[in-house]
Amino acid sequence: MKTSYSTLLPKLGIFASALIFMFATAFLTGCGKSVKRIASDSTTDLSGNWNDTDSRLVAEEMLNDCLTKPWYQNSLRAKSGAIPVIVIGQIRNLSSEHLNTNTFINDIQRVLINSGKVEFVANSEERQQLRNEINDQKGNATDETAKERGQETGADIMLTGSINSIVDQSGGETVKFYQIDLELMDLQSHKKLWIGNKKIKKYIEKSALKL
Repeated sequence: MKTSYSTLLPKLGIFASALIFMFATAFLTGCGKSVKRIASDSTTDLSGNWNDTDSRLVAEEMLNDCLTKPWYQNSLRAKSGAIPVIVIGQIRNLSSEHLNTNTFINDIQRVLINSGKVEFVANSEERQQLRNEINDQKGNATDETAKERGQETGADIMLTGSINSIVDQSGGETVKFYQIDLELMDLQSHKKLWIGNKKIKKYIEKSALKL
């Protein structure tokens, strides 16, 4: 018995329509997005790139170590018990990624200030903003509230550093290596008081595409 094309074609059309509907449904379902809030201090690592967790943990580990080194007690003796004043210089991003070093700088300041063992003064960019404000107060603010020039606190020590990275990749496997270097330097003598580094290595494996 022969099957006529006039009978078969409508059936094929219905089958093709069903397949298209199934694939479209699966595609739209796969493209859906779900968002949930998590703790800001939780450990997350989705891409393997430098992230907020790296910034926070590195700052805490390196700076807590920094405050236990001989330079700190020597500084206290040199200042007759007064705690040292630090200014943050340049923290350079020498890695292969575009990352915001300001987040890392803020984590560094948070750790050091919360320790109660050091004080901070504004960096060069912030100082210029403050000086502009003081200049603006002259002739505009009352004599009782206007701030005077030449009353800034000078820093004793400058903190500088860099973030470097190396990426080794083959096929679906990637190893990312980060090295974070920080230095403390005496502003008067230019002596290096402390050098610290932290290394992070991440292994990223891309899973095979599953249909």
